[in-house]
Order: sequence, then C-alpha cells, then structure tokens
Amino acid sequence: MSVDGGGIRGLIPAFVLCEIERRTGRPVSETFDLMAGTSTGGIIAIALNIRGEDGGPRYSTEDVLGFYENMGPRIFSKSFWRQLSSFAGYRDEKYHHAALEALLEEYLGDEMLGASVTNMLISSYDIENRSPFFFKSWKDKFASIEMKQVARATSAAPSFFEPARVSVDGRVHTLVDGGLFANNPSLSAYIEAARIFPEEEQMLLVSLGTGEYSRPISYEDVRNWGMVEWAAPVVEFILDGISDATHYHLDQLLGRNYFRFQTDIDAAFARLDMLLRTEEEVESLKDEGREILRKHDREIDRLCRILSGD
Repeated sequence: MSVDGGGIRGLIPAFVLCEIERRTGRPVSETFDLMAGTSTGGIIAIALNIRGEDGGPRYSTEDVLGFYENMGPRIFSKSFWRQLSSFAGYRDEKYHHAALEALLEEYLGDEMLGASVTNMLISSYDIENRSPFFFKSWKDKFASIEMKQVARATSAAPSFFEPARVSVDGRVHTLVDGGLFANNPSLSAYIEAARIFPEEEQMLLVSLGTGEYSRPISYEDVRNWGMVEWAAPVVEFILDGISDATHYHLDQLLGRNYFRFQTDIDAAFARLDMLLRTEEEVESLKDEGREILRKHDREIDRLCRILSGD
C-alpha cells in the first residue's frame, strides 16, 4: 500500500483507509506486507505501524483520521512575528518546526522504525548529496531511528518547514520532503516489494491519492510569462506529471492487481496548509473521501474481498 503526499489533505486517504479497514475487519498494517508513504502519506503509514501494548497497531485508521481533523491549527498557525520575520514565507520557512515536532512526539513517542508492525518504506530527499533517500524499516541501519525523526524528514516541505537532520550509521543527512521526486511513491513501493519478496509471482498494489487540482492554463495565459509567473505552476506540472506517469506505468505493469484511488479537487482545497478550523471545513474535505468511495465503490469492494481472502 502506498499513500501520496499532500499536507492536510492526508485526511482524504485516511478517510478511505477507514472504509477499507471497516470492510475487511482488519487493521491495514496487518493486511499489507509493505506500506509506503511520502510526506503526509509517510506520517499516515508511520502512525498506523506503531505497536500497542498487545503487539498490534496502537492506532486505528479512525484515530489517524481524528489526528488530521485536529492537526491543522496546531501545525499551520503562525504568529504575527513569524509572518513579519519570514516575509510571509519569502525570506524564511512559513512555519516553525517546533509545533510539528511536538505533535509527532505526542503521537509517535520514542518508537523505533525497526519495531513497525509491517515493513515500511518512507521517502525523503537528501539535499546535500542531491539524491533520493528512503527509510526502510527492515534494514538494520534504519531500525534504531525514531519514527518521529522519519516523519519529520519525509514531511519537511521546502518553504514550509526547516530541513530535518537525521543520523544514519553515524552520518548526518540533511533531508526534506520526499515529494520532490516521489509525491506518489507507488512505483518505489513496487520495486522494493519485488526485492523483499522475490519469490512472489503476483503482487497487489493499492495507491491512495490526496486529491489533484488540475487547473487548466491556456496558451494565451502563458505566452508572455517569465520566471516569476512560471515559478508556482511549473512545480505543479512536475509533481502532477511524475504522479501521473507513475500511475500509467503501474497500471500497465499490474493491470487488475493495481488499485489507484484519487479524486479531483477544486481550488478551495489546493493548499497543503489549510487550517480546518470549523466542522464545516472538515466535512467538506471528508466529502472528497466520500466521492472516492462513491466513484470507486465496486473497485473497493473487489479489493476488500481479495484482502479478506474471499
């Protein structure tokens, strides 16, 4: 199973996972042999893999959904001084990382990556070595890294939070959000699963999106654009293009053994740092999850029958 990045929109895949967990009657971390995630998707995967006192997962998908319903004001609020000193994010990160780290400490504690319920693949990007960086829970060199450090690294979105510094095998890495190269980490998950389980002839892969805002831009709009006008749209094009290419390749590789659950969102939900201050705002975002369930009901039903062994 793989979960995309998308900030507070992680509420959407969390909502879908609640339904998958309800239909199968099993925790998702005990249903899949590998769980992958980028940024907010990485946080979801990690939260669902913390062990409780009985050895099973500490948190249910309902718990994680509640986490997203309440996290916005805690992480994405900023003081007047922060707005002033950062020039609204142009001169420094928009948000101080202390609030995010406090929340991760509260929910994840001091649990180690090697103690995860199932195998986990969490993406990040090493800016000093200019290369993708993957935390792999089944590898000894990552086993003693705290899950909260991994969550901090995968969600260190440039311009939003300061990069994370994580020591691996005595070497310190400077890491930022894995969405820079794999906002949809499904293909990376597939490749790693093939390495972990080389004897398996067939694999089933479930990929969960956080909503896609595909605003059309006309030739007349862009024909005279320069660097300033292109700055934000070109990042959107790159991220969407990589995600769509990943979806195409996996669809061709796996056919009916590949499930991708994604939805189109409007401009109101395009921001990664929505506060979700009111119940109405939370329900509006949940409606995007409900739309996935409505649109893909038969596929989800077929998936859950497979996962349940029916």
